Amino acid sequence: MATPPITIHAPTPSGGRLVTVHINSRDEKLGMAHSDQDLVVFLADAGLANPELILNNPAVVQWQGAAAHRYESA
Repeated sequence: MATPPITIHAPTPSGGRLVTVHINSRDEKLGMAHSDQDLVVFLADAGLANPELILNNPAVVQWQGAAAHRYESA
C-alpha cells in the first residue's frame, strides 16, 4: 500500500499538528493545524478542491499519533 500523500502528524506537546504533503518524492510542510478549519485552509491553499470531503479518506489522508480531528497533546 502506498503512503497517503497527506500526513497529519502527532500533536505537539503545546498542541497542534504538523501537516505535510508528499509531492515529487519528498514531504513538504503545509503548516501547523490547530483545528480542522486550519487543515481545510492548508489543503485548499495546496490546490485541493473540496478538502473538507477528504479528511476522513484514509486513501488520501493519514492521521498519525492520535485520533483524527484531535489537536491537543495527549
